Amino acid sequence: MSNNHILLAARILLAIIFILAGAMKFGGIEGTAGYIASAGLPAATLLAWLAAIFELVAGIAILVGFQTRNTAYLLAVFCIFTGFVFHFKPEDQIQFTMFLKNLAMAGGFLALAVAGAGSLSVDGRKA
Repeated sequence: MSNNHILLAARILLAIIFILAGAMKFGGIEGTAGYIASAGLPAATLLAWLAAIFELVAGIAILVGFQTRNTAYLLAVFCIFTGFVFHFKPEDQIQFTMFLKNLAMAGGFLALAVAGAGSLSVDGRKA
């Protein structure tokens, strides 16, 4: 298996969670807004819509390999931010596991940002 195939697999695996999470938020924006409000953030409904749009668009961009480096950096920051804001609860095993998952995804996105999308991508077709 070539590096380009491995980068494609990495993009698919990293993109799936954001495409699904973003799409599901559109179907339950009130629940997402409630969760955001419970963390003490202002303008929860606006943030819920922005999160849904960002997750879906960024997930699709990673999947197809469009603006991969920039999108991967943004998603790494997003994962770290949401990890600390919503999941950094060492006393709660499930939430702390979610926090660690966010950090692991951030690491994957940083690696993807450095490696690029590979030739099996929109970015690769432009190179």
